[in-house]
Amino acid sequence: MAVIHNTTLTPTKLELLTSWLPSRPWYRGGAAEPEPAKAGGFRLDDPRGEVGIEFIVVTDTCGPQPTTYLVPLTYRGAPLEGAEHALVGTMEHGVLGRRWAYDGCHDAVLVDQLVALIQGRVQAQDQNHSDVPDREVVASGTGDVSLFTDFTTADDQEGTALTTPQGTTLRLHRVLQPAPDGLFVPPQGAIGHVTGSWQTPDGTRAQGVFAALHGADQA
Repeated sequence: MAVIHNTTLTPTKLELLTSWLPSRPWYRGGAAEPEPAKAGGFRLDDPRGEVGIEFIVVTDTCGPQPTTYLVPLTYRGAPLEGAEHALVGTMEHGVLGRRWAYDGCHDAVLVDQLVALIQGRVQAQDQNHSDVPDREVVASGTGDVSLFTDFTTADDQEGTALTTPQGTTLRLHRVLQPAPDGLFVPPQGAIGHVTGSWQTPDGTRAQGVFAALHGADQA
């Protein structure tokens, strides 16, 4: 079980994302500096208790229209070998000391637990409180998919695709879209998916797809 510490982070997560978001292909803010605000998210537990796993939802208001992004992050007490390209930045944690924050789509620990969530083997946890399930995160899986022990990661203008050599694809929706009229429709052809909720700038709650899993013949 992950322990949530009530302490300081320098720089903050939002400050890290302000610098990092414009480097992503799916960033919609153009040349303007991002103005990310926390809108929601959830956590997953690392079974070994070594890696922090957080899915942050932020809304950027720098453009003509607010854009909401899903940013999966992992937090480590030492650099992740071979993942220099996925480093979002480093932070000084008031309790744990220096932490290395990575784009979680390149971290096998996060990917393994996200697949486990879809398969119903683990439960999403509250973003801000220890040992509290997040009931707004709903996962569903209809297929028996092997763990993502080997995968390639590719970004495009909408999100990130993680693909195994066998052709199974886990797609994360980086630019979140609210379900029309609050009526959720599972992604076409998906054998599993994760949905969640976030706070909109006008104070209402929106729901949409965070991730979808496709089999080798459906990706």
